[in-house]
Amino acid sequence: MRRFIRRRWKPAAFGTGMLAVGYLLGAVGAFDARQLPAQDADQFSVTSDTADKIYAADRALREAADALRGEGKYEAITDGVNAFLVLGGGGNAREDLENGAAVDPETYAALYSGQAIPEIADYLDYDDQNRLTYNGQVVRMYPKSRLRRIYAERLKLVDDAFRPDAF
Repeated sequence: MRRFIRRRWKPAAFGTGMLAVGYLLGAVGAFDARQLPAQDADQFSVTSDTADKIYAADRALREAADALRGEGKYEAITDGVNAFLVLGGGGNAREDLENGAAVDPETYAALYSGQAIPEIADYLDYDDQNRLTYNGQVVRMYPKSRLRRIYAERLKLVDDAFRPDAF
């Protein structure tokens, strides 16, 4: 028995020492994941020239949305201007949502982040799988085929070759 104890005390001491070192390193947080910011604050700061261009683009989008609304081709259900609908030549997000719970990507993102207008927000909820719902229907994005059509129309509208005054 003495011989057994003499041979086995070193591995036992080593194991106990490793366990103690592991415990201490864990207790002080030596291997904790570092918390890193997702994006630097400087990433959102822009020069005044760029800020002026962003402001001008926003004004132009608002004017285009007003023109489309006047033609009966634009209705948003979220706060602010829906650039996707405007640049695609218009759309009715309310009708899309109420008829099939499929909306454009910008509307989907705004609904998901809590930017819905009050009369829509009252009917938004989440189901048991944590999916966004409207009147109990899961809210989905447009199918790929519809997105492709909208992007094709968008290219026509912004491409100089298709402008009526270009001829």
